[in-house]
Amino acid sequence: MRDTRESRLLLVLLIAIAFALITVDIRGGQESPVDGARQAAAAVFGPVENGVAAAVDPIGNAIGAVRDSGERHTRIAALEKENAELKAELGSDDRNRNRLRELDSILKTAGAGQYGIKGAQVIAIGAAQGFSWTVTIDIGARDGVQRDMTVLNGSGLVGRVTTVGPSTSTVLLANDPDFTVGTRMEKSNELGFATGQGDRPLLVQLLNGKAKVKAGDRLVTFGSAGDRPFVPGVPVGEIVRVDPAGGGLTRNVYVRPYVGFTKLDIVGVVVQAPPSDPRDTVLPQKPKPAPTVTVTVTPPPPEGQANQQNQGENQTQDQGLNQGQNQQAPQDQGDATP
Repeated sequence: MRDTRESRLLLVLLIAIAFALITVDIRGGQESPVDGARQAAAAVFGPVENGVAAAVDPIGNAIGAVRDSGERHTRIAALEKENAELKAELGSDDRNRNRLRELDSILKTAGAGQYGIKGAQVIAIGAAQGFSWTVTIDIGARDGVQRDMTVLNGSGLVGRVTTVGPSTSTVLLANDPDFTVGTRMEKSNELGFATGQGDRPLLVQLLNGKAKVKAGDRLVTFGSAGDRPFVPGVPVGEIVRVDPAGGGLTRNVYVRPYVGFTKLDIVGVVVQAPPSDPRDTVLPQKPKPAPTVTVTVTPPPPEGQANQQNQGENQTQDQGLNQGQNQQAPQDQGDATP
């Protein structure tokens, strides 16, 4: 297209419309007027993302990359092929083992909290709309997934479902600045609201400004009305820093989330809430501290004192020896008398 006044005017108009749609979408929240368009986009691009994920699967690529080098280097080609297949097999086993461990961890978490879950795989990072921390998973409405369902993995809270297509869904991650979840402190039951801060710790605003908290204290989700978008008892993270109490109505603490948001693979969508609040039962048990062994070392005496002590011991031994000899001499004389 030629660089004319009309083309520049059209470009400015398109940019203005895009910013207007983003503003309307953000202010609309869950009732955004462009939600229908977002769902339509998910329905169109979801299968494409599924196909791309399958096409770029490292195991499939490793196996598909093995080629015959020709007849001139048959021996070298055979060795290279065997080596490539062995590497692909080992890589596949490692990946499968990691996935099995993740799945086993998710099942344990779901069992502890009595959550009914649907397993899913992360197939894309980031959404087609906006600039938020999101991932796309490979299950959707056909699998019973609905908007505002809790998403977790074996470590804890991952996020919530925001958009649902026929076969894929978009998940807003808990570290997104637009993400907020109600939290409850372990044992003390202090309530607060956690907000994402990207790659920094979560900011939690405790409702009690005089709450006694410290680094290492742990938090779980408080739960929502009707268990949507959050079910109760899902581990969130542990406190790493506490702002000094300033006498205000609230108090800020900073929480390191349990979930690593940059390395998500297998997740679970909670499609059925627990029959009762699991409270703190889903949190992992804290390791017991190792017993402390105290060893007391007695320092050696000074060199002069040690010499005196040795001399005293030698004199004592000499005196005892002389006394024994004196006692033995009269006895010998008595024995010699006729």
